[in-house]
Amino acid sequence: MFSAMPSFAAHWEVWGLVLAIVAGGLFVAKVIGPKVVEPGAQVVSRRQAVSFWLAVAFMTAASVWPLHDIAEQRLYSGHMFQHLVLTMIVPPLFLLSCPTWLAELFVASGGRLWRVVQVLATPILAFALFNSFNMLSHMPQFVNTSTTSGPFHFTAHVLFVVTALIMWLPVCGPWPQLRLSIPGQMVYLFAQSLLPTLPAAWLWLSHTVVYDAYDQPIRLWGISAKSDQEAAGLIMKVIEAAYLWGIIGVLFFRWAARHHNADQEGLYLTEREILEWEEGERGGLDSLPVESTRTSSTTNE
Repeated sequence: MFSAMPSFAAHWEVWGLVLAIVAGGLFVAKVIGPKVVEPGAQVVSRRQAVSFWLAVAFMTAASVWPLHDIAEQRLYSGHMFQHLVLTMIVPPLFLLSCPTWLAELFVASGGRLWRVVQVLATPILAFALFNSFNMLSHMPQFVNTSTTSGPFHFTAHVLFVVTALIMWLPVCGPWPQLRLSIPGQMVYLFAQSLLPTLPAAWLWLSHTVVYDAYDQPIRLWGISAKSDQEAAGLIMKVIEAAYLWGIIGVLFFRWAARHHNADQEGLYLTEREILEWEEGERGGLDSLPVESTRTSSTTNE
């Protein structure tokens, strides 16, 4: 049986959260930043501003009608697409939008909170925390409860975003010293692209519908429960993997270009210096410390 689109729901709690995030971002950029950064220094770069507004836009689109309601009431594949946006797109964009001065303002280096952040940003722990919760979220009891309990669903989404923020810290966190080298980031993301294979294969190869909450006679757009389940597995395996591999490709070409530019200038850079050589943060090759460079002629000698 076909069904209409879920009826419109305002989701005022989501709009309230979005408004709070936007107000907080503007307050940081317009009020706190000018008081903290050195006179004449850039408070927020263009890339950081774009990342912030993109994160807000993606988070809003994934959390309001119609995607939220389709994901909760009609299609498990919509549920998986929603989670893809909230864990793979929104968190890294928010991290990229955070200036280093702001991160250091809230988490002072050497303090107790800093030590907690250091531990959480350990690649193995960050990877394990996110993927453990992700695996748990595919259990039938978890999924069925999330579609019937609003508080449980909201809490689950908060934990998805929080664990995803932790998982992305070694890749694009606002503390450069906690990030992996660029080759390390590529290996880390490649490993992350492999983990969804397990639940995706389970959903794809299952001969029955796994989640009772989505096994209903009323179907959106005539998509059967079994086809919906297979589509969810496809999103987890193919779309998420392609997305992460795309990021890996960008990282590789950026890493190669920086090494090439350094070689052209006769400079020797460590992987850590390549990592920290971000546009707008180092100001190019001329801003590299003298002790970290050497000319190719010196090398030849």
